[in-house]
Amino acid sequence: MRLTLALVFCCLGFSALGQDKTLPRATPESQGVSSTAIAEFIRTADRDVNSMHSFMLVRHGKVVAEAWWEPESADKPHVLWSLSKSFTSTAVGLAVQEGKLSVDDEVIKFFPDRVPTNASPNLKAMRVKDLLTMSTGHQDEVFLRDEKDWINAFLNHPVPHKPGTHFKYNTPATFMQSAIVQKVTGEKVVDYLQNRLFEPLGIAAPKWDENPQGMSIGGYGLYLKTEDIAKFGQLYLQKGNWNGKQLVPESWIVEATARQVSNGSNPSSDWEQGYGFQFWRCRHGAYRGDGKDGQFCVVLPQHDAVVVMTANSTNLQGQLNVVWDKLLSPSPTSH
Repeated sequence: MRLTLALVFCCLGFSALGQDKTLPRATPESQGVSSTAIAEFIRTADRDVNSMHSFMLVRHGKVVAEAWWEPESADKPHVLWSLSKSFTSTAVGLAVQEGKLSVDDEVIKFFPDRVPTNASPNLKAMRVKDLLTMSTGHQDEVFLRDEKDWINAFLNHPVPHKPGTHFKYNTPATFMQSAIVQKVTGEKVVDYLQNRLFEPLGIAAPKWDENPQGMSIGGYGLYLKTEDIAKFGQLYLQKGNWNGKQLVPESWIVEATARQVSNGSNPSSDWEQGYGFQFWRCRHGAYRGDGKDGQFCVVLPQHDAVVVMTANSTNLQGQLNVVWDKLLSPSPTSH
């Protein structure tokens, strides 16, 4: 892929976007960021990440760098893969705020007619919070794509571990969050979020793939533009406040992005820093929404910054390392 040269200039402070509801633009240096460091990041990513699709850096609420690699472009929605999960957990948080459910509710409570006759104690004990933290008690992930009824398949899958004690990355657990939100609100997650999240952020009605029963898949299947992802990250950085309105409860954002469960102990791995409510903790005090092939929304509270990348990458740790190595060193937080 070839870097779109017209948009490289945005990395030096110019904007190629003039639509309403876009994030404000500023030169890197005006926000305490080195344009030399940004240029080095882009050169390194272009060389070492196979392959980059887009990049955006937001500092102090302003876009200071943006780039796309052809044939991707600013106005083209991109598949988010599992970065979709962070949007699904946001829907759960909003439903909790509205009193539709609690994270302490048992999962089977929402589907009484689907509970297996021989339901195990572990299945009965599984809570919404266990879905959010990938701690359902499953040893293996149920493969839903071969199933006609995804809820039944999930509830009939063995739960050998006590929920809350065993971290297992589990995309079907995110689908169940979507199914629960639809059950308690009467709306698909993509529709439920429309007036509560997408519209206030200036995100045009997005596409979200559905399962055979017509539910938003939840764990993947959402398509958004790069700047849409940046807005979502900025909303979380601002603890849910957007233009003076609290779109998502601050308390939910704090919980969702905190280390809720352990997922390893390797200090050099961004996949072993803990897991929140469908957000990964990172090194450098950061957290992220994260999707297959290098879809990242990295929020750096200590730097008041958001980094967005879309890609088709085979080395996700290497892709994140370029961020740490080129954008944090030298540090962008000079003021």
